[in-house]
Amino acid sequence: MTIQKKPLGTLGVEITGVDVGRDLSGGNGDNLFGDIRQAWQEAGGLMVIRDQSIDQQQHIDFSRRFGPLFHDDGQPPLQDTVSRYLHPDYPQIYRVSNKVDAKGEPTGRKGAGTYWHSDVSFRDRPAQASILYAIQIPPYGGDTIFADMAAAYDALSGGMKAMLGNLNAVHDFAVAAATQYAKPVVIDKDFDGANQCVHPIVRTHADTGRKSLYVNPGFTSHIEGFTAEESRPILDHLYKHATQPEFLYRHAWQPHDILVWDNRTLMHYAVSDYAADRYMERTTVIGERPV
Repeated sequence: MTIQKKPLGTLGVEITGVDVGRDLSGGNGDNLFGDIRQAWQEAGGLMVIRDQSIDQQQHIDFSRRFGPLFHDDGQPPLQDTVSRYLHPDYPQIYRVSNKVDAKGEPTGRKGAGTYWHSDVSFRDRPAQASILYAIQIPPYGGDTIFADMAAAYDALSGGMKAMLGNLNAVHDFAVAAATQYAKPVVIDKDFDGANQCVHPIVRTHADTGRKSLYVNPGFTSHIEGFTAEESRPILDHLYKHATQPEFLYRHAWQPHDILVWDNRTLMHYAVSDYAADRYMERTTVIGERPV
């Protein structure tokens, strides 16, 4: 079988004609996934697969084709602060939801991702792919916006590229924890150094070789060797540059979308402009050390 592909714009591709819960398990499954992965990479690391109906195990099985997952056996967990939002039976699945259960407990993180960030960039091996499945969406609102950090890098001046090529930045979960998480939720041991790491400001994609900016307002605290005050004008300039409209794609969710994005080359922002019930499930693929 072959997949059908439609560009979403200068960034992203829409995939139809495949059932990832069924079609990848047959004898042609590896070849079919190869086509899906190639389409994903050629589209800048953003892909929506429409009209899917998968359970949690199928979600995990599909995600593992990209690589090992956070919370797989022998693999590191996500930060402890989000542990309450993991699926009780499938810890590889992080739940994003504004719903509560019969006891009034959240069924997922309500305000997940309402700031520009790249998932888990504060780890030595940060996230590669994130795979988010839309199980219940509101009738309007709740879009997710993506910034193409490779296109943003390409558009920089030669002088800026030369300067940034020699710099690293510090990524720290504490940056988001200070503004995005209520104090009773944050777990103190998340600040013991396990969620802080230094990465190059310009990274080279391990699969495509393309260069992109690798900083984000959600987790980047400062440039290594600079104070926070000295870093701010440079970082703020990069954030403003990267979030210009020409580098953005805004995804309007449809029921049963699977959205796959490459954290190595994209930032994203979840727009919290809805009141109706929303429930999504995400797996997170562990990547390589940025270089």
